Amino acid sequence: MLSLVLVLGAEVNCSAQEWTPLWRNYTKAFMDGQVRVIDHDAADRTTSEGQAYAMFFALVANDRMRFDGLLRWTELNLASGDLSAHLPAWLWGRGPNNQWGVQDVNSASDADVWLAYTLLEAGKAWNDARYTELGTGLAGRIAAEEVVQIPDVGTALLPGAKGFHRGDSYRLNASYLPLQLFIRLGQLLPDGPWQQVATSVRVVVVGSAPKGFATDWVEFTETEGVKPSAVGSYDAIRVYLWAGTLDPATPGRDAILSALPGMTRQLRANATPPAKIRPDGHVDDPKGPVGFSAALRPYLAALGEKDLDRGQELRMRSQFNEKTGLYGTPARYYDQNLALFALGAIERQFWFDAGGALRLNWKRD
Repeated sequence: MLSLVLVLGAEVNCSAQEWTPLWRNYTKAFMDGQVRVIDHDAADRTTSEGQAYAMFFALVANDRMRFDGLLRWTELNLASGDLSAHLPAWLWGRGPNNQWGVQDVNSASDADVWLAYTLLEAGKAWNDARYTELGTGLAGRIAAEEVVQIPDVGTALLPGAKGFHRGDSYRLNASYLPLQLFIRLGQLLPDGPWQQVATSVRVVVVGSAPKGFATDWVEFTETEGVKPSAVGSYDAIRVYLWAGTLDPATPGRDAILSALPGMTRQLRANATPPAKIRPDGHVDDPKGPVGFSAALRPYLAALGEKDLDRGQELRMRSQFNEKTGLYGTPARYYDQNLALFALGAIERQFWFDAGGALRLNWKRD
């Protein structure tokens, strides 16, 4: 009887934790006074990804002061003061001379797209033309520097401005391609390449998952065709997350979900999602972090896998730390980001409509 009471008590306590307190605890643990997002597991570095995700969460939370702080730091420190003129550098941190600053000037297109999308949606939600202008300018910069034409693929987003195209070889990343964002950019900026990029998303996702398991990278060459990378791990887990947060009426959603059946098969055999899995389903590391369980919940819900979703929910609850209000001990930066996306969608703090537009719980039209 005592064990049953303890289990029920733990479930009640954890279920009382909602998205908003998780966001607040995240800001306390992973942001400083400058409003930069700090990855404590990687020498306290800051990435354009971290800044972009946090700006999205700040918009979801109607936290405009923090949104502006994140934007200001990002523009000044990663984009030479102007996001419409410079793609943000992906990596900022401590250099070999013990000086803090940009450590890699190359861009990360997933962060860039999330930044542009979030700025455009913030302009609408908060009725601020400056956000809209910045988002439009950044989208134009992405189109000019990170979008290419690939034979048999179409118009596609490279993972960064440099280093991903050599000869007839193109290296792409399916986790950089949330379909809903490109559909929405195509609506807001019809003169850009975004509808064409949206069309290529399915090709990249399918190519990265030949046996139903998303992989971290995929190579396209005219001579050899499609070649997925050897493993699906910390990048690939987001492919399931983005697919799960698509509105059921989104064009192309069913094709993407049907290309990713592998993880449901895996979870029926092992309740813990793998940290590393090969394209054929061979598991290299069976114990994925708690953030992987979070990321899979919208995907499992979209497939109607209620029992599997419940299993991942219970695993998340078992790893919730009441002292920190975060998931895992110690709490990892990436896990919290995945949880904020997943729980925000599950609790309907935000959702995407069929056209990719962001809908916000605090702003119901």
